[in-house]
Amino acid sequence: MIRALLFCLTASPTFADTVVAARTIPPRTVLMAEDLKEIAQDIPGGIADAASIIGMEARVALYANRPISAASLRMPAVVERNQVITLIYDTGGMMISTDGRALDRAGPGEVIRVMNLGSRNTVSAKIGVDGAAYVGR
Repeated sequence: MIRALLFCLTASPTFADTVVAARTIPPRTVLMAEDLKEIAQDIPGGIADAASIIGMEARVALYANRPISAASLRMPAVVERNQVITLIYDTGGMMISTDGRALDRAGPGEVIRVMNLGSRNTVSAKIGVDGAAYVGR
């Protein structure tokens, strides 16, 4: 009886689910529910909740039945390389905007290089959710 009670009280290993790719997914693909599946295995560095990454974009190729890590995903790009975008300098109540050319592909919150089309100078700017590049924030 005591042995059975001790067995019930001891910690038994529990496993969390890990999200894997259901098929090989090429880079720049926005993930949908049918691209993912969960396996009953806890893999360090793997993502445990498939719902949390639906709508994210693959940075690199994701191979079938391999765990997906957070480093291999990003927010979907709102700016493409060579796209003309609004370049905004906003500081201390003063706002200046001009046209710029994106020198990289980026999603919201990422910092990229943008060429000011008026002066031909290159600046680092953070991409907003509206697709504009913000300098000096």
